[in-house]
This record gives sequence, C-alpha cells and structure tokens, in this order.
Amino acid sequence: MKRPLQAGLLLLCGLGLLHISLLTDLCLRYVKESMRPLLIASGVVLVLLGVTSALLDHRGDQHGPADQHGHDHSRSPRVAWLLLLPACSLLFYAPPALGAYTASRQPAKAVAEQRSFEPLPATSPLPMTLSDFTSRVQQDRGQAIKGRTVLMTGIVTPRGDGGWDLTRIIINCCAADAQSVKVRIYGGPGLPADTWVSVTGTWHAGGTLGTGSAPVALDARTVRKVPRPVNGYQDALPLPSALTR
Repeated sequence: MKRPLQAGLLLLCGLGLLHISLLTDLCLRYVKESMRPLLIASGVVLVLLGVTSALLDHRGDQHGPADQHGHDHSRSPRVAWLLLLPACSLLFYAPPALGAYTASRQPAKAVAEQRSFEPLPATSPLPMTLSDFTSRVQQDRGQAIKGRTVLMTGIVTPRGDGGWDLTRIIINCCAADAQSVKVRIYGGPGLPADTWVSVTGTWHAGGTLGTGSAPVALDARTVRKVPRPVNGYQDALPLPSALTR
C-alpha cells in the first residue's frame, strides 16, 4: 500500500469512528455510553494522523520518494488493506445490534445474591427490571412479588419449544462481553424476534417462591410493542411511554 493510500485509510477509519460515535448513536450497539468520549477522541486522532501523513507525503514528493541510497520506503505492508473493510463498514454499513439470536444461544445471566429486600411500592402495575424480578422470584423469602402485577420491557426471544422469553442484553464494556437476562412469558401474541415490547402480568406459579426452584416466568396479561430505547444494552426500567399506556 502506497503512503498516500495509507493516509486515506487513516482518514477513513477516523471518519467512520466519528460517524458512529458523534453524528449518530450507532456506537451504542457495541459499547457502553461511557465509552463514547473515547471513541470520539480516537476518531479525531485518526483524522489528524491522516491529514498530517498526507501533508508530509506531499512535501516528501517534492523531493522524490527515494532516499540517498536509491531505496523507496513509500510502501506499507499489503496486510494494511485488511483495514479497509471495517473502515468502510463504519461509514456505509453498520453491523446489526445484538439481539434475540445472541440471547437464544447463551444461558441467562446469574443475578447477584441478595439477602434482604426493601418493601415493594404499592404502584400497580409495578415497573421492574428483569434482574429485579429474577431476584424477587428466587431470593425474596418474604414472597412480596406474589400476586403483584408487574411491568417489564425487553425484546422478544423465541424459544425452541414454541414459547418466548422477554430478554435484556447487558454489556459491561463492549458487545464481546454481552450477557442476557431473561423472563419466560406465558401467553400473549406471537411476535417476531427482536421486537421491543412491554409486558404486564403476574408471576407464573411453580416451585417455591423465594427459592431457586421458582421459575423466572410471567403470566402475561398485556403485551404491547414499544420503541427501542437509544441504549438498549442495559437492564433498565420500562420506558415512560410504556407506563402511560
């Protein structure tokens, strides 16, 4: 690869990073919100390096590409061309976000052990995260979740047995360390995979509530489609629009 093309590739990579992190929210498909400033800074650095390299090449061309011994050092290893595909993908085709395909192929994320629980608010339906619901079902010996109507938001993940799970995919740093938290849903319409929905319902009885034998499952009363949040890679409370419907 000639050095002018190398400078162009640096520019392309930098512009791609700035496109997904500064001009759009595409970077939130792959990294946490807290990583966005680092991506923006990296994009700026790559753009500056590309511009500087191009300017230096232009000045060098005025004096000829060969050194005093007649050797030409204006080429880079051909393997550098491999950077062209990811650089172009950042600008023209962003890989899809993680979703039901990923979640269906990994076990549910284990929730942290909790010894004590605060009283639940009297709100009905009660907004909950999937992790909180899991903890209440399998660890709350007081069985405060029994009989309560709860509201949760996530994506539809079809199961092999014909049912589906309400799922949230959580990333700690980037998409490579993604984990899923799931709640089995009984009832409700059959919706396509990756559809964002809000679900209201009550715990699906089975085993002993408050112990590991209790199924993390919900008997659905309502299932409604909702917009995908800007950052869907966290186990957050239901969207405000889901609460007002």
